[in-house]
Amino acid sequence: MKFSAQQISEILQGTIEGDPLAIVSSLSKIEEGKEGSLSFLANPKYAEYLYTTDASIVILNKDFTLESKVKDSLTLIRVEDAYASFGQLLELYNQVQNNKIGIADSAIIPKTASVGKDAYIGDNVVLGDNVIIMDGARIFPNVFIGDNSSIGKACLIFAGVKIYSESQIGNSCTLHSGVVIGGDGFGFSPNSENNYKKVPQIGNVVVEDYVEIGANTCVDRATLGSTIIRKGVKLDNLIQIAHNVEIGENTVIAAQTGIAGSTKVGKNCMIGGQVGIVGHIKIADEVKIAAQSGIGQSIEEKGFIVQGSPAIPIGDFKRSYVMFRKLPQIEAEVKQLQKILEELKSSIS
Repeated sequence: MKFSAQQISEILQGTIEGDPLAIVSSLSKIEEGKEGSLSFLANPKYAEYLYTTDASIVILNKDFTLESKVKDSLTLIRVEDAYASFGQLLELYNQVQNNKIGIADSAIIPKTASVGKDAYIGDNVVLGDNVIIMDGARIFPNVFIGDNSSIGKACLIFAGVKIYSESQIGNSCTLHSGVVIGGDGFGFSPNSENNYKKVPQIGNVVVEDYVEIGANTCVDRATLGSTIIRKGVKLDNLIQIAHNVEIGENTVIAAQTGIAGSTKVGKNCMIGGQVGIVGHIKIADEVKIAAQSGIGQSIEEKGFIVQGSPAIPIGDFKRSYVMFRKLPQIEAEVKQLQKILEELKSSIS
């Protein structure tokens, strides 16, 4: 799609310096700008590119002072906050890109399933019995949604997502490619024959509103009851959420984190990448866990910050790390003291 500088300035409530009829049809970084592209300048580190970019339109802050004349082919749109304004345009761009409606001929939809108005069902999508797709949901190609599952209003379910039976996805959720919702939890019981018997996993997964789940993340179904991802949670790529886990509202978790079964994570927590959390513990609200930490017991203090494996209070970790880096020096000093001590013993004897 094409947009003029005039249209963009009206959306952002900005002011134009240059040609209001300048047209853009793509987005770019300012240092990689090409004719017909729209970019922005928010970080002063990139200010030099404003005078060399080939972009047709650049969004920048109202208070930015030009050091020299920009190219005649460049139109500027000044706004209060260039970063936020560009984000607003990216959101609008995404909406336009994903604004699909209709049902592909190759989709498999049983008579017992229902599809809401203005929804999109892409090629080779397979819906199970009694599946509910609510208004405005977008289900992209090669998605499978199992029996008795529901997808809320205005959801984006990208290509290749697999949603097992009985799963409930709330409104305005985004599931990226490769996500698996409702796979069996890791439940096995050792038996007398020294092997493992599978424990049936008959619960489900509940994902509340405004949740975003990154590519190839897995959320396992509960053994009994529900694995629950609360409202506003953001999960990065390649995360493992085990059976009966509960993630509190607005918690964010970075890539490659794994949370073992039946652990309860509070709301507004921030969990870094490659964190491992054992099962059957509780993490309080607003806790922050640094990347690569190992959590082996409950964290009961609200807002606590931990780091390390096993994790300890972040202040203790930093002090300990300073000592760790000095270990070679400390070892040399100890050896020197031992040598002096031996010499003193020899002189006394």
